[in-house]
Amino acid sequence: MSSVLTSVALDGVRLGGAPLQGIRLEKGFLAAPDLAPDKLTGAIFQGTASDGGPVEVAVCGAEPSAQDSSLLSYRIEIWNQSKEAWENPCIATQQVPNPKALAVQSLWDERGANRDEPGKFTFACETGAIAKCIHWGYKPWATKDGQPLKDLHQACTRMVRADYCGDGRSHTRQDHVIDMYDTMGIQARTTVASANWVPSKASFEAAWTPEGASCLARTRDGQPAQSVLKQCPKRFELGERDLGEGDHCAAHLKSPRTGTAVLRNHSYGPQRPGTVTANLRRTP
Repeated sequence: MSSVLTSVALDGVRLGGAPLQGIRLEKGFLAAPDLAPDKLTGAIFQGTASDGGPVEVAVCGAEPSAQDSSLLSYRIEIWNQSKEAWENPCIATQQVPNPKALAVQSLWDERGANRDEPGKFTFACETGAIAKCIHWGYKPWATKDGQPLKDLHQACTRMVRADYCGDGRSHTRQDHVIDMYDTMGIQARTTVASANWVPSKASFEAAWTPEGASCLARTRDGQPAQSVLKQCPKRFELGERDLGEGDHCAAHLKSPRTGTAVLRNHSYGPQRPGTVTANLRRTP
């Protein structure tokens, strides 16, 4: 598609041709007064596309997420004016031929940066980075031990897309297997070999902040690390850094102003195939 769905409004909703007032977003599901969260089928929301134009968004169904029953997965369609037809805005993959979406507070721009805007939210497709990171345990509205997970979720979206510079440009390919581990113990590093993951054949890739990578050992797609430095010359400089646990950086931030790394990942080289398990993750 030449334009994608970027935001959805909580006001201006219609159901059965009548206005539906008081819609709110609560921890991953949409709610309305005197209406069960899974009874919004047929509701029409007003959205905005990346070209700035308005678009209607229909909720065609809602059901508990297969990955987390505390979340609702929505089947959505948008009205394509040129085709005069409803269609799923989420990009299908071989593994997910008819993707659903999660309702997530915050909006994300073309650079991958998120912001809160009252009265608006994102329908995050399950094949994309925002929803993947939620399914992996990084719910941006949640806390752990009193610490909010919002920054960890944002760092995860950078990591999934290998957005080293934090400018929205990706350095990964679909179904590239990664292993992640974070500072809050939600995901732990995989150290035991299995049929689907051989730690000795993977290597440290990068450490991540909400604004992008804080240090880089190599790129996921096999491009020279210098290509990333050219992409964002004000962010990185060459220089070895030892992060402990065998993780070494070849390039690091010129300044710590962009925050502390909350997430790290290992991955195979760009030619290594693999399949996902409960402890390993595929990138979009």
